[in-house]
Amino acid sequence: MSKLTHLDESGAARMVDVGAKDVTAREAVAEGLIRMQPETLRLIIEGGHKKGDVLAVARVAGIMAAKKTAELIPLCHAIPLTAVDIELTADEKRSAVFCRATVRTRAQTGAEMEALTAVEIALLTIYDMCKAVDRGMTLTDIGLVAKSGGKSGAWRR
Repeated sequence: MSKLTHLDESGAARMVDVGAKDVTAREAVAEGLIRMQPETLRLIIEGGHKKGDVLAVARVAGIMAAKKTAELIPLCHAIPLTAVDIELTADEKRSAVFCRATVRTRAQTGAEMEALTAVEIALLTIYDMCKAVDRGMTLTDIGLVAKSGGKSGAWRR
């Protein structure tokens, strides 16, 4: 049986046992962006959206999502997060909002899923808050940028 399948002998899905792994400091960084009409971005930047401060709400949503990742993704370990940082930056040249999530933990497994979930939900929150004025927004270029800690060490895209 391959370790990558996460199946037991009967073929049922199983959570990977990380009990023998060392608790180490770990960090994961993910990023992505949401493209939109220039007028939509202008609304966000100027704070003129009638639903309020879009970037502040998206930042909180990203943090909340990182904390709830194990409840959303089957077989994902619940890990204690020591820090979640969500950076949201308006990019007028690309008519987009760029998101970078950095998640830290001291655990037996990494925080990659938490960082990716934080980016996705932060960007989806922007979509939700702005969809009445721009249904054509697109989430794109979402991926893991770097991770450190654990037996496999550091990795960078």
